[in-house]
Amino acid sequence: MNTLVKQQQQVSKDTAHSYWWISLATGGVVIAVVALLLTILARTAEQIEVGVGQIWQTGKMIANNTVHIPLLLRTNQIVTQIYQAAGGIKRSTERIERAVVGDAKK
Repeated sequence: MNTLVKQQQQVSKDTAHSYWWISLATGGVVIAVVALLLTILARTAEQIEVGVGQIWQTGKMIANNTVHIPLLLRTNQIVTQIYQAAGGIKRSTERIERAVVGDAKK
């Protein structure tokens, strides 16, 4: 154990001072890199948030459109009824026209 104590060397004040400044500089570089990475992360998160907002708006518009699909089915039923009634009106008009034209020939 005495040999270990004898082999230890004392570090000069200048060397300790240099190590101190090197460790501070290294810490400053690490802090700067972490700050840069956090800034990049924050910007990426903002971009993702904007994209999600656009997806949300599109989804709401699609949902709004799908709400109206049952109304379109009812509209199609009414249009079919109108078309059938229009066919009856057309046939009646043709009969009237034939009757008028037939009377005009006499």
